[in-house]
Amino acid sequence: MTRLLSLARWDVSLQFRNGFYYVSAFTAVVMIVLLKQFDVTDFGYWWPAIITGNLTINSFYFMAGIVLLEKGEGTLEAQIVTPLRPWEILGSKVLTLGLLSLFETLTMIVIIQGVNFNWLLLVTGIVFYIAMLSLYGFIVVARYDSISDFLLPSAVWTMGFSLPLLYYFDIWRSWVMFLHPLQAIIILLQSAFASVPAWQIVYGIAYSILWTGIVLWLSLRTFHRFVVAKEGARKK
Repeated sequence: MTRLLSLARWDVSLQFRNGFYYVSAFTAVVMIVLLKQFDVTDFGYWWPAIITGNLTINSFYFMAGIVLLEKGEGTLEAQIVTPLRPWEILGSKVLTLGLLSLFETLTMIVIIQGVNFNWLLLVTGIVFYIAMLSLYGFIVVARYDSISDFLLPSAVWTMGFSLPLLYYFDIWRSWVMFLHPLQAIIILLQSAFASVPAWQIVYGIAYSILWTGIVLWLSLRTFHRFVVAKEGARKK
């Protein structure tokens, strides 16, 4: 735990030095100003779409930015010869990005709508989204060495993120959507602002745990393949 917290302090410092917090603050201010222009009495219906769009940047793209920065500086490879374990290296990034995103999102919602929503379900949904998308971001970016190589393919890697919104907005209500990894999180976010059947909340939590576990397992395998094994081969 001590190593994880020390690493988290390093990650916060890295993110601050490279402007991640400024980008997050700027995005929040722009979103607040923009949303204030709309004459909407209840934003609850729109929050799941707004939150997931914003958090995709904070999780998937911020994780990619951090990993590419550390690759450029050689610090990611340097960490594998320390006592740090892969899950601690990834866990620190997810933890710091999660706290940043949580603060930004809750601030935005409280300023726009107030405090009348289910905080527990909202925080649960945000935490699962950040964990899942950050780790997925690592799985994708680990195979690239520069931002120019990563940016264009990233559009393909993120193409299916919005599919659950088709179900949410009644465009395509099929049971197939419940197989999508992000459908469960959309339901958790929805349940924070509206009444949702209890079984859907149970599904939302259980399915999110399942997919977060799968993505964590895949990210650890990716870490070994693209960081540990690659660095080992380079030194031979």
